[in-house]
Amino acid sequence: MADKPEEPEHGDLARDVEPAFRPSPLEIDTKLSIAVDLPPAPPQEVPEDEAAVAIDDVPVDPGFVASPTEPTTMSVAIVASRLATGPTPTQDTAHGDGVAPLPGQDAYSQSRRDRLRGEHSPQPEPAAMLTADRLLEVNRKTRPGPEGPWQRFVYNTTFRTVNLGDSAKVRARKELDHRIQKAFEGGTRFVPVLTRKGGVGKTTVTTLLGMALADAREDRIIAVDANPDRGTLSERVPKQTRATVRDVVHKAASIGGFTDFSALVSRDETRLDILASDTDPMLSEAFDENDYNVVADLAARFYSIVLTDCGTGIVHSVMRATLQRADEIVIVSGGSVDEARLASETLTWLEANGYTDLVRNAVVALNTATHATNLVKLEEIESHFRSRVREIVRIPYDPQLAAGSVVNWKDLKPLTKLSARALAALVVEGLPAERP
Repeated sequence: MADKPEEPEHGDLARDVEPAFRPSPLEIDTKLSIAVDLPPAPPQEVPEDEAAVAIDDVPVDPGFVASPTEPTTMSVAIVASRLATGPTPTQDTAHGDGVAPLPGQDAYSQSRRDRLRGEHSPQPEPAAMLTADRLLEVNRKTRPGPEGPWQRFVYNTTFRTVNLGDSAKVRARKELDHRIQKAFEGGTRFVPVLTRKGGVGKTTVTTLLGMALADAREDRIIAVDANPDRGTLSERVPKQTRATVRDVVHKAASIGGFTDFSALVSRDETRLDILASDTDPMLSEAFDENDYNVVADLAARFYSIVLTDCGTGIVHSVMRATLQRADEIVIVSGGSVDEARLASETLTWLEANGYTDLVRNAVVALNTATHATNLVKLEEIESHFRSRVREIVRIPYDPQLAAGSVVNWKDLKPLTKLSARALAALVVEGLPAERP
């Protein structure tokens, strides 16, 4: 009986099968790697003038996808590069961040709220920085009570615990006050009120504008009657003196302070000062360009805003001196066809004589109390002037103004005072805040 052949063990089977899966020499060669020691690469240096932005290093796995619906990109934050080269003389060293401030940002252009409480300014602060908003803590004792009938009733009935704030009407009034109270630095601002035609309410508009400015502002406002043909500006306020511009010219050398000058003007209830023109027509013809410059130089010593009630026409010598000092002009137009046309021709004359900038920044006061206003499309007049000047304001009819006598600010109609205050706000916004 023949012996049954022995079955190979697992070891022998492995030896018989292994050569079938043994890699070839070529495959062995391709899997070999060679390590070579090389010197480290020098770090890349970016020139300072080219280091605009810095991108944070974020690890990204290109083979990883969370799900087919999710995006395969990542957002990278880009921040401004802060060069560690030390602060320069133009950099903000008070904060210690070594970042140069934006143009125009210095200790005076930035508000107090931009700094931490108690942090001192790198430059000396003016006295105007010591405001009540900065120094007083806002609480039940220091927060002012609301204005408005309903708001005040709730405030009182809740023993001053519920403060609803001011009413919408009061907030609008305070916002207009804030616009009129714009602060000026660097000298007096001159605003002539003029037109080519008489009888359109130029003196009335000058009076309303001056009263609105003086009533809301804390500085001094004066209106000068520079009409060579017997102006009537002084008749709009209670007369306190018989002095005129001629007296100012004669006494200019002896005027040493505001007390001396104030004796030559009349002041109304709003603290508006009025300097009258000559009452004698024979003397008023002698008031010329040089005399106006004397008056303007003295007024610039004591007042922040000087309004000039110019005479009828725009070709006399005083007008030239007035326009040379003007920071802004107010053109008065009536509501009739010829009055509007003459006011527009005034703008054309100013543009032709080199006052284009004044025309673009001008404000037109449209007096709707003149003759035949109710027969004219006022919106068409406004549309015409808006194409040539910055703003236009309607002055409504008021019986007190129509009387041509003394104007009492408190007795004017609410709409009249609102129009005058709107005109004052627009005029102030057109004046430069700073001057070298």
